Amino acid sequence: MYLTSEKKAEIFAQYGKDAKNTGSAESQIALFTYRIQHLTEHLKNNHKDYGTERALTRLVGKRRRLLDYLKEQDIERYRAIIKELGIRK
Repeated sequence: MYLTSEKKAEIFAQYGKDAKNTGSAESQIALFTYRIQHLTEHLKNNHKDYGTERALTRLVGKRRRLLDYLKEQDIERYRAIIKELGIRK
């Protein structure tokens, strides 16, 4: 399994306020980004895996909606998470 509970806790601790803060927008965006990167690598090797392709599309949409929400609420937090994760160039 590529996403263990230890890895999730590490992501939440790094991007949320602490390891138990799993609901903050930043921690959710970081988790989605990790999952998107994994699925992207999977699809490079298995280009006919359409179920994974659909899951990837849905994850990207979820992350986009969270980023839009964060942008409306606090532009500085949005800019910080974008820069930290390297989502935009």
